[in-house]
Amino acid sequence: MAAKTEETALGYEQARDELIEVVRRLEAGGTTLEESLALWERGEELAKVCRHWLEGARARLDAALAGPDDETDPATAAGPAED
Repeated sequence: MAAKTEETALGYEQARDELIEVVRRLEAGGTTLEESLALWERGEELAKVCRHWLEGARARLDAALAGPDDETDPATAAGPAED
C-alpha cells in the first residue's frame, strides 16, 4: 500500500527529477552493490509513479477529446427549428 501513498505524495515532475538523479548516480558508478540495488529499486518505484501520472494524464486527454458521453449536441437536440 506504500506505493499508492507514494503515488499521491509525489508529483510527476518531482518523481521525474528524482528518477533522473537516480539514473545519473547509477551511471556514474562508484557505489557498492547494496547501494546500487537500493538505487535501482528506488528508480523502479519512481518510474511507476511517473507512469501512473502519465496514464492519468492520457485518460484525461482522451476523455476531453471524446467529449461528454451522455450529452447530445445542443444544436441538434431540439430537432429542426420551426419557423
